[in-house]
Amino acid sequence: MREKIKLISGQSKKKFCFIFFIVFLFFNVLFALARESNYGLRTLTPEEKQALYNLRQERWEANSRNILKRLSSFRGEAGIVVKDLQTGWTFLHNEDQLFPAASLIKIPIMVACFKAAQEGRLDLKEKYVLKRKDRVGGSGILRRMRSGRVFTYEQLIDYMVTHSDNIATNVLIARLGFDYINSVFKQLGLEKTVLNRKMIDFSARDQGLENYTTAAEITQLLEKIYYRRCLNPEISEKCLEILKEQKINDRLPRYLPKDVTVAHKTGLEREVCHDAGIVFSPYGDYIITVLVHTWTGPNTAKKFIAHLSSYFYQIFKT
Repeated sequence: MREKIKLISGQSKKKFCFIFFIVFLFFNVLFALARESNYGLRTLTPEEKQALYNLRQERWEANSRNILKRLSSFRGEAGIVVKDLQTGWTFLHNEDQLFPAASLIKIPIMVACFKAAQEGRLDLKEKYVLKRKDRVGGSGILRRMRSGRVFTYEQLIDYMVTHSDNIATNVLIARLGFDYINSVFKQLGLEKTVLNRKMIDFSARDQGLENYTTAAEITQLLEKIYYRRCLNPEISEKCLEILKEQKINDRLPRYLPKDVTVAHKTGLEREVCHDAGIVFSPYGDYIITVLVHTWTGPNTAKKFIAHLSSYFYQIFKT
């Protein structure tokens, strides 16, 4: 009797292990498919791609009157690129026009920091002691921290992007230098994007020194990050994860569903207001970059960007 019980127990154990293996395999396949979908790596057939492209084009034409009306009535200038990462469908408006970069410049600076770390120029775990002379105004959380606080350079990179911290940005610029950072910009294919001054350095700006970029180049950089081609997959992955943790969400994500992930970076300075990011939607991932030079105040510009984002989301809602 005992031998029979042992035999049954052994068979049950083998059956349990087999079922466990099948369930484990099933969920791993599901995870892989979900990962491909989230990262845009699934390949559409040419027929699917063309059908989706046509549908997006039809939706654009249906919504174009509202979008063009909003563009024409806006008191200011806007540079816009929207790119469908599945079909390549693209909307362009003043995409190559130069705009003061404001905090959008922090995206390629982030890339330069991670490149410097891989080259041994920067130790991400190295400590930096916050100094009184580091303090500047504008966005960020370090301006509320007391002098003498210690942070790693890895933390400073995170604060630079997720909180758009100007102190952290200036510390990183001083650490790497203008020449190195601009040389990385060129390696990234950014011909018009340039870093000429630190953040909130208005005296330098009054002397004609400004940081510039275009909607096309920021979109190009975000696309490289999305496809893990921004220098290499490791740097791309780090940049994407930080962009997903953005804390300032009063523009592109403002009128989108709460469960939609937007990996993005804002920019705001006197007379300029920007937001650029990758929208991970259930209907397909896309990049939307909106650069604004306005004289109507930041709140109007933020709502303008938010409404544009909402209109384009409807185009992708298939």
